[in-house]
Amino acid sequence: MKTALWLYLFLFLAFFDLHAQYPILTPFAISLGAGPAFIGWMMGMYSLTHLPGNLLAGVLVDRNGSRRYIVFALTAAGVILLLQAHAQLPWHLLLLRAASGFALAFLSPACMTLLASLSSDPATQGKYMSGHGIVHTLASVVSPAAGAFIVAKAGYSGTFSTLGWLLIFTGVMALFSVPKHVRSISAAKPPLPADAPSKAAVREEFPVSRRYYLLPFFVSCSQGVLFFELPLSQGSDGMVSTGILLSLLSLGALATLSLFFLNRLAPGMRIAAALLAMALCFFALAAFRSIPAGVILFLLGAAKGVLFPAMASLFISLGGAGRMGRTFSLQSIAMSLGAFAGPVAAGQLRGFVSPYFIAFVLLMTAILLLPPRGSGKLQAYRAEWSNPAA
Repeated sequence: MKTALWLYLFLFLAFFDLHAQYPILTPFAISLGAGPAFIGWMMGMYSLTHLPGNLLAGVLVDRNGSRRYIVFALTAAGVILLLQAHAQLPWHLLLLRAASGFALAFLSPACMTLLASLSSDPATQGKYMSGHGIVHTLASVVSPAAGAFIVAKAGYSGTFSTLGWLLIFTGVMALFSVPKHVRSISAAKPPLPADAPSKAAVREEFPVSRRYYLLPFFVSCSQGVLFFELPLSQGSDGMVSTGILLSLLSLGALATLSLFFLNRLAPGMRIAAALLAMALCFFALAAFRSIPAGVILFLLGAAKGVLFPAMASLFISLGGAGRMGRTFSLQSIAMSLGAFAGPVAAGQLRGFVSPYFIAFVLLMTAILLLPPRGSGKLQAYRAEWSNPAA
């Protein structure tokens, strides 16, 4: 538990640092002389350079453990922010954002792999993943306002320098706090029921299909659609109203992330229910303008709070020991691609159909990716989660 608390602290500081930049990056780029098209590339470059970093992280974390890559990601990102404080031209900012995306691509797979390795009990693993979601959500609520406040007091250069030193300090703490070796999650596997298929048999009969990685892709696409359409739908005073609505989204996520007893339910059941609830929320945004958007977004956030820990638990059960790094890196790649594809598709089709309806279709498609109730794969991971000895 001590290791988990340290990881939560590091993740909070890292997410705080990242989200604090969101409200100030575009004004900073404009102050350097960047145009709208260049700013779009600058924002997208972060996600694009995430992809090779995620691919490397998956293999390296499984081979060498998580500690060194957590320290590397935090420290390297801090140094890049110190350099970003002295950027003079738009292409300086573009290159530094690309480097930051590559460096921080190692952080999430390494941290989630280490969290998953702290226990062999599926319910406890689910609690750890819920804690990860709570930390991320808290950081996303607090940090944008904090970033804007620091800019008002210290300017762009002072803000980036402050955030950079914060990340470097966090990396130094991680060096002395994260253990070098954590016992494998396979060290204490609970016995399955006598009539359940063996792990080896399940692995051989049902290899981890790439179609499961379409699940985070479609979910991330729907989120990208929301972040694209919500500010546009709020009109001229969109900045204030969008901020309030996104805060309601985060509060809804916090409400369900705090319900740790949900982690005792099978991940497949939670994923299906959450996807359906999210799809219905997007349909309501598209079709029922009379319903207050704040109510819908709170419910949407509540569904997200159920979905993300369950999705992490699903990938733990599918990946198995020794492949956690690869599994979570592929999940991160799928989400990065979705975050890029969602706004692009919404922008191209906005004149023909509501982007919220596009998100509804994507999420209903994601439900179809779940294995049938009676399939061997579904029974395999349901057996692990329903076993009383777990």
